[in-house]
Amino acid sequence: MNALNQIQLLAVLALPVVLAITVHEAAHGWVANRLGDRTALMLGRVTFNPLRHIDPIGTVLVPLVTFLLAGLLFGWAKPVPVNAQNLRHPRRDMALVALAGPGVNLLMAIAWGLLIQGGMWLLDVNHWVALPLVYMGAAGVLINVFLMVLNLVPLLPLDGGRVLNALLPRRWSYYFSRLEPYGLLILVLLLATGRLGVVLLPLVIGTVSLLPGADIVRELFHY
Repeated sequence: MNALNQIQLLAVLALPVVLAITVHEAAHGWVANRLGDRTALMLGRVTFNPLRHIDPIGTVLVPLVTFLLAGLLFGWAKPVPVNAQNLRHPRRDMALVALAGPGVNLLMAIAWGLLIQGGMWLLDVNHWVALPLVYMGAAGVLINVFLMVLNLVPLLPLDGGRVLNALLPRRWSYYFSRLEPYGLLILVLLLATGRLGVVLLPLVIGTVSLLPGADIVRELFHY
């Protein structure tokens, strides 16, 4: 990626970032609908159209600012509303709804990996078409794996926190859920101090190594 200037890099990252964030949210709504809660469906959120999930601040402004100032992307989409009381088995189903987001990120990472392989096959045919596919595919793999691993951190309001909350005994679940208002602050502090990165980075690298196009991702991002 060092061969790209900042504008080219932003162009390569834009689509993978938007899809990774918004399709993640759409998956929550789709699974919730399948399990009995039609809230997201009635609000038009069970769709893979990114425009229905974009948050002007979290999906556009914050990623743009963090990219320009720090050279990395961080952001979020509008959370999909889920009413646990409408689910057939609220505690179990909330865990399944939560897992849908990271699960679809893994599927997208595999798809981007296959795009890398397609781009490599096209290199000798059309260099100008192949290179953007390879670069975008590598970005898509890394972004989706990072988002998947980050969201599985067992901290509310992240998906991993939702799963843990569903697995805990009801009394412990009650006390754990009271930490949710402070969850994002704790997450930002852990990321800012590098403590969380020490744990997440090996998981991200290990997961990427199992996917199609892993060698190309490693070469382009120099890890």
